[in-house]
Amino acid sequence: MSRVCQITGKKPMRGHNVSHANNKTLKIQDVNLQTKRYFLAELNQWVRIRLSTRGIRTLTKVGGLSPYLLKTPNAELDTDLRAIKRALAKRLKIQTR
Repeated sequence: MSRVCQITGKKPMRGHNVSHANNKTLKIQDVNLQTKRYFLAELNQWVRIRLSTRGIRTLTKVGGLSPYLLKTPNAELDTDLRAIKRALAKRLKIQTR
């Protein structure tokens, strides 16, 4: 499983530690990823998503996973989230974009 947020798309950043003697060693700053479960009442099931803490705040602000999926275009979603959105739209009988 790659270390990428499924909502925001955040990835690890790379850079160098530079010593006083100007020696450069590779440094990787990982994203603060959390595995979180959301309950989709429309589908009557739990969904497990790997999110950054910024992604969790985004979902909280929008009002949950279902509203976020319905308002976000498919091109911006992860492949797992597209499948969930498809099932959600089929259940609600909504045309997706």
